[in-house]
Amino acid sequence: MATLETRDLHTHFGQVRAVDGVDLDVKNGEFIVLLGASGSGKTTLMRTIAGLEKPTSGDVFIGGRLANRLPPKTRNIAMVFQSYALYPHKTAYRNIAFPLQASHMPADKIRSRVTWAANLLSISHLLDRRPRALSGGERQRVALARALVREPAIFLMDEPLSNLDAKLRHSARRELKRLHRETGVTTIYVTHDQVEAMGLGERVAVMNAGRIEQIGAPLDIYRNPVNTFVAQFMGSPPMNLVLRNGTLIGFHAEDFFPRGRGPNSEDMEQLTFRVVQVEELGSEVLVYGYVAEDEREPPPEVLATLPTALVSGYIAEGAEYPFEVPRPAIRHFDPVTGLRKD
Repeated sequence: MATLETRDLHTHFGQVRAVDGVDLDVKNGEFIVLLGASGSGKTTLMRTIAGLEKPTSGDVFIGGRLANRLPPKTRNIAMVFQSYALYPHKTAYRNIAFPLQASHMPADKIRSRVTWAANLLSISHLLDRRPRALSGGERQRVALARALVREPAIFLMDEPLSNLDAKLRHSARRELKRLHRETGVTTIYVTHDQVEAMGLGERVAVMNAGRIEQIGAPLDIYRNPVNTFVAQFMGSPPMNLVLRNGTLIGFHAEDFFPRGRGPNSEDMEQLTFRVVQVEELGSEVLVYGYVAEDEREPPPEVLATLPTALVSGYIAEGAEYPFEVPRPAIRHFDPVTGLRKD
């Protein structure tokens, strides 16, 4: 395990500032998620930390040691990629053992290390199979085991779950959290998926155009975004934004209720909700529409997420209803700069 720090880190490709002045401080044993859209710089930041890209300026410290001039193989970092990068002609055992064999570790120690990782990830019964005989989730665990046997100081994971279907991603997230609890390895995880970021990260760094817009605990960022970019990127669904009296007011879909059917509170903001579409999903209902008081033309879509028992048979498409939001749940933003005002 090790700490990781970047100081005013820049990685440019010609005129493109892929990483543009990033300061990041990762504690020993922490699991931190880099969250951003494609092109936000998150993968380039990870590759610069690993030594696969050379920084234009700034510093990378691993375990308190300046790592700028260290080659990747001496940084004691293990990477897990989106593609898994398994050797198709090798068995799962040989794929996992490969980095240890390359370092000329004795065969008995290799066997012990592979067995330990395979047991930890519940793939002991798969060690004789080649990648083509494994499912996507099984290949992902083999790739994790290959990284794990090296006993790295830091894990770097670049969207390792993106090739899995929704059900497998859910179980894989739980497996990654368990793996981190049991190994305690400092982990930096790259994703564009807000659900993964919320579910995995002890802290999340939201990236945009090569910079970190906000970093903090997932729920704190979700509830208290510093600007409209973070408000509309963090969480699924993102925060609703309504322009009223010259100020953007932001609130989440789960805080938007038909009048009198939400929390018992007198401190409520009243809005008129014109319903366009209703989706009943079993335990909840998604209601799409727009707020009549929004001063933009046309007003943007607004979403309410409501318990089925609360609105079943009550909300109809094409109708208009009085809705309300608890004022403590509202955040105010400047419509020009996008920065939070409260």
